[in-house]
Amino acid sequence: MNENYYEKLLNINTAGNENWNKTSPHNHPYQPTLYEALDTLFNEYNLKEDDHIVDFGSGKGRIVFYINHFFKCYTTGVEMNEIYYNESLLNKSKYIQKHKKMEDKVNFYCNLSQNYNVEEKDNKFYFFNPFSVQIFMKVIENILKSFEKNPRDMDLIIYYPSDEYIQFLEYRTPFMLENEIILEELYKNDDKEKFVIYSLKTNL
Repeated sequence: MNENYYEKLLNINTAGNENWNKTSPHNHPYQPTLYEALDTLFNEYNLKEDDHIVDFGSGKGRIVFYINHFFKCYTTGVEMNEIYYNESLLNKSKYIQKHKKMEDKVNFYCNLSQNYNVEEKDNKFYFFNPFSVQIFMKVIENILKSFEKNPRDMDLIIYYPSDEYIQFLEYRTPFMLENEIILEELYKNDDKEKFVIYSLKTNL
């Protein structure tokens, strides 16, 4: 399936890549995850309707709409850029035209990711290398604080993980590597073109 197919299916416009020169050292440019990569991920990784997914650095909302459409679960996008945030709201208005029952399950916040208040039901967190490891550490700290207040199984879904992200998770958090999904058919020469899933279980 090509990009245009999914954009029409979801009734949204999330295409486009941002130039690295337009971003700060701590916040990386907008680049949506390819739909084909998402198909590969969710062929192996399943979600339930009562899951609550948060996409940090959600851009125009592609992940939010894709997940809500196929799994009917709760989806939240957190985006600091007002222009992209407003585009995600426009996309939501068009998406809801075809998915009227999903309006309350799709939400966006214009905020710094490290300032997002992790809700007690949030249990899946998506990252496409959106910011520096310093910000990533603060976000994970917030997630762990929420876990302490309300223990529940949690997953971190990380696309194109940086070495700094991995080292931090492996050596300084209780999250454990659960799965690694390599995008062999899409990318053959880049070992970072993969999804890694880290989990924190309540029954350990």
